[in-house]
Amino acid sequence: MAQFFEVHPDNPPARLLRQAVELIKRGGIAAVPTDSSYALVCQLDDKSASDSLRRIRGVDDKHHLTLLCRDLSELSNYARVDNKQFRLLKAATPGPFTFILEASKEVPRRLSHPSRKTIGLRVPDHKTLQSLLELHGGPLLATTLIPRGETESLSDAQEITGPLERELAAVIDAGACHKEPTTVIDLTPMAEGGEPVVVRQGRGELGAIGL
Repeated sequence: MAQFFEVHPDNPPARLLRQAVELIKRGGIAAVPTDSSYALVCQLDDKSASDSLRRIRGVDDKHHLTLLCRDLSELSNYARVDNKQFRLLKAATPGPFTFILEASKEVPRRLSHPSRKTIGLRVPDHKTLQSLLELHGGPLLATTLIPRGETESLSDAQEITGPLERELAAVIDAGACHKEPTTVIDLTPMAEGGEPVVVRQGRGELGAIGL
């Protein structure tokens, strides 16, 4: 059964977030607020936890999971990024964008896309989530919180009830999020002179980053 942590969105108590971090480090799955909709997160290096994350979300190993990073310096440890890609990332972060990039050797092979060796990465613009990442000390593996069998993402912790609540270790309630998920952009074609490909139009406005 999930433990709920109700916090102020702009000034979350570190004491409560540390408790949530401990649950995550023990292999638990947490529901966290972002600058788009809620997301499910777990430890990056815990295979059992990542398998549970996929099961709760109802996706297979071909579904791109995302690394939530504190900033671009952290992101560069997990993806191969050229100068042109970096300029676009700098213009879009932090913000409600997920970028598909070539995974570096730091990303466990089981977490990257099985045929493309790519990974989704994002730097969220949400104070509670940034505080959680800081206390955790590194990226978290994440996916949009869309319950199995449904198509709409959850935007409020109070919607996390029933079977879903029983599968989670923690829920961080920092108030309602935006309803839309992130905008997903594949930057891998840029490595060979191509243009970014918009995979999903979400909350992130393309015009704001020059696309």
